[in-house]
Amino acid sequence: MFLRLLSQSFLRQRRRKLLAGVAIMIGMTLATAMIAVGTDIGDKMSRELRALGANLIVYPQEDTLDVELGGVNLKPVSEGGYLDEADLARMKHIFWSHNILGYSPMLSTNLTVAGAPGQVEVIGTYFAKAVPLEYETFVTGITKTHPWWKVEGVWPDESNASPAGGRQVVVGRRLAEKLHLEIGEPINIAGRNAKITGILSTGSTEEDAIVAPIAIVQQMIGRPGAVRRVYVSAMTKPEDDFARRDPRTMAGAVLERWSCSPYANSIAYQINQAWPSAHAEQIRQIAQNEGTVLSRISGLMLLITFSAVVAAGLVVSAAMATTIFERRREIGLMKSLGANNMVIGALFLSEAALLALVAGSVGFLLGEFMARRIGWAVFRANIQFEPALLPLVLLLALAITFVGSAASIRRAMRLEPAIILRGDGI
Repeated sequence: MFLRLLSQSFLRQRRRKLLAGVAIMIGMTLATAMIAVGTDIGDKMSRELRALGANLIVYPQEDTLDVELGGVNLKPVSEGGYLDEADLARMKHIFWSHNILGYSPMLSTNLTVAGAPGQVEVIGTYFAKAVPLEYETFVTGITKTHPWWKVEGVWPDESNASPAGGRQVVVGRRLAEKLHLEIGEPINIAGRNAKITGILSTGSTEEDAIVAPIAIVQQMIGRPGAVRRVYVSAMTKPEDDFARRDPRTMAGAVLERWSCSPYANSIAYQINQAWPSAHAEQIRQIAQNEGTVLSRISGLMLLITFSAVVAAGLVVSAAMATTIFERRREIGLMKSLGANNMVIGALFLSEAALLALVAGSVGFLLGEFMARRIGWAVFRANIQFEPALLPLVLLLALAITFVGSAASIRRAMRLEPAIILRGDGI
């Protein structure tokens, strides 16, 4: 009898049930999509925000020394120390090595250039250099750490930067305009000839400089293997209060948990441990911007999910209230035949639960499709979907339906059969 009453309810009130089901389905679709994207957005946002450039910088440990005596800074007035280019691979041997997406060493000097009224800055770096590692060949350079650097032409070939191999450089846009230089022309730098392979646009001071493979600059200044700075692009977790703690004040399990979290600070800390002669630190402005962007996007998704859930709950509440009003005589008759409040409540809760499970399941499937579309449209990557999300979505659908129906079911349980059957209303 109970199952018959349940089936008849859906057959006789198809339009009402369909309206409530569509509301639950839409709510669960949005909730599923936002939860799926939100749980997988961290890594993808971090990769997407690498367009902001490097988020770590490494420089010689001696550059951190700052000695003062009587208010006078005694740090030597010099160009500073150098790192050894051969040590760069150490960054790919730390615990978070796979999070190091790229690095670019920098070495700059001022040299005379034919046709220029004064000395010109010449910057040495990697462009897209293949670095052999133990198990792979790692391609890195400014194409990874400075993606906004654009070249008209091609990047220099850094596989052979010797004079016999032919030196190749790119020239900053403003310098090229000033000296009337064109792609393919030769240029004389400190008495050495090189070929211009491209015109560089960066929107910064590099447009007044010449950029070359770092091996060329090392030859020109007579410092083979020297590096002044290293910019590192690492996939990191947004900063929080725990990330900002000083590792020197932590020990044991706390330090292990901090080190095993891919914060910019913890990755820098591991680089310092693996490379004692270097000092790594995060470029704080970029790290903070990443955290701000990610928190705002997460907040927006949470707001969308909350709005969808509340709207679904309101529609369910209105539909259930109308259902109770239309079926008040049926409720009165059931009570007059001996049905107690528990039976009445169980009937309407069963209707609500069945509706929630069906609509929630459909919403979950649609939400999975929406999440994948969002992932591909925004990140050009598939969202990793967790099957364990289905029970969570169904529980959420049940909760919305029960909360939305609670007031109406409570009202149905308080109906007096004598008053209803006489036609005196609720």
